[in-house]
Amino acid sequence: MTVLIAGAGPTGLTLAIDLARRGLAVRIIDKATEFFEGSRGDGLQPRTLEVFDDLGVVDEVIRQGIDGPTLHIHLDGIEVDQRRMREPVEPTPDIPYPNGRMLAQSRTEEILRAKLAEYGVLVELDTAIVGFTQDTTGVLAELSTGETVAATYLVGADGGGSFVRKHLGIAFEGTTDDSIKVLIGDVAADGLDHEKGYWFAGRENPMQGIVLMPLAGGDQFQLASPIVEEDREPTLEVLQDLMDTYAGPGFAKLRDLTWVTVWRPNVRLAERFRVGRVFIAGDAAHVHPPTGGQGLNTGVQDAYNLGWKLADGREEILATYETERRTNAARVLGISADLMQKHLDGDESALERGENTRQLDISYRDPADTRPITSGDRAPDAALTDANGNHLRLFDLFRGPHETLLRFSPTTPATHPHTVDLGLGAYTSPSAFAAYHAADGDEILIRPDGYLA
Repeated sequence: MTVLIAGAGPTGLTLAIDLARRGLAVRIIDKATEFFEGSRGDGLQPRTLEVFDDLGVVDEVIRQGIDGPTLHIHLDGIEVDQRRMREPVEPTPDIPYPNGRMLAQSRTEEILRAKLAEYGVLVELDTAIVGFTQDTTGVLAELSTGETVAATYLVGADGGGSFVRKHLGIAFEGTTDDSIKVLIGDVAADGLDHEKGYWFAGRENPMQGIVLMPLAGGDQFQLASPIVEEDREPTLEVLQDLMDTYAGPGFAKLRDLTWVTVWRPNVRLAERFRVGRVFIAGDAAHVHPPTGGQGLNTGVQDAYNLGWKLADGREEILATYETERRTNAARVLGISADLMQKHLDGDESALERGENTRQLDISYRDPADTRPITSGDRAPDAALTDANGNHLRLFDLFRGPHETLLRFSPTTPATHPHTVDLGLGAYTSPSAFAAYHAADGDEILIRPDGYLA
């Protein structure tokens, strides 16, 4: 089996790693001539950290990243308040990564590329998909290099302007609001403390201002500000003018602008996530406003959901990708859009982040099923002790491309190749019994993507 992935952002890279670690042939191409350099999606949610744990990159992501900073709010140049989007909380046995991590998207991609290279797979730059056909046995893709590639499956992770989605004729339903434009850039700021986040605005309109959040691994901030004058190019001088307007002249001197973009509210959801042997994922399937930090994370979840299903290959399994992920994407788009509207309405709660942004509550359960934990729910972590007294986590035993059968105080020999027995004579874990609401004799199968089967 061969999978061709178009697009080497976080979604495509996550999928490539998941396939490569299964020993499957995978090629990942990108039309860009060089790797992206910039912060863009710099907020990694707790569920994404759990995925990265399974893929073997979470330690490096945590090492390079930073915690979400305290936001120091200045009105008319005077600090009036300090806030966090979410107060940090301590890990628990079932949630080992309760807090998100801030890391520029380009550095996350660099970490993922390094992991992918360990499997002997490299991103092919300056290589675009320019056409494809498919039948019941596979996909024939034409590349910009002149090569024709035969693949079992094609996955379009090629962004909001996805060629793959357009070639399939899939409608991209939603809205783009050209009346609102926000300038986002990576820039250093002399005079500001890099350990802090900043919000600058005027007292008359405190929710319209400029925000600077520190970026890990240097002295830059990600700056975001509404555009006041439509015809001005997004240059360092323009950013400095915006800084002076909202913070006051001389408050901070900006320098070293390395990446900048103009963002417009664009909320869209693809009508379908699959046509035959061709799938779409990430921004190719759904685009989000930056509020809530959901876009990159939702794409990573798409890839993690799809990888094991492509490897399985059964139609009844492949069919669940669109059912599960499109429903979830619609829900997450609603969260992001609601937060965006709060910003536009001047609602101070727009700066707060609730449980629904951590993505730990993602579930594919039947809405009619009211049990505390059931098929489609996220599999909780738990603290374990083995027969020799060694301490480890349930996630340590889930790690890898396999499914796992949990057996609680079993009385019969194990027959599943990846069985974890919990009880006397095996692993002891009171927290596992509690997290899974399990009784003696219960058996629970965990999917390769960490959800209850």
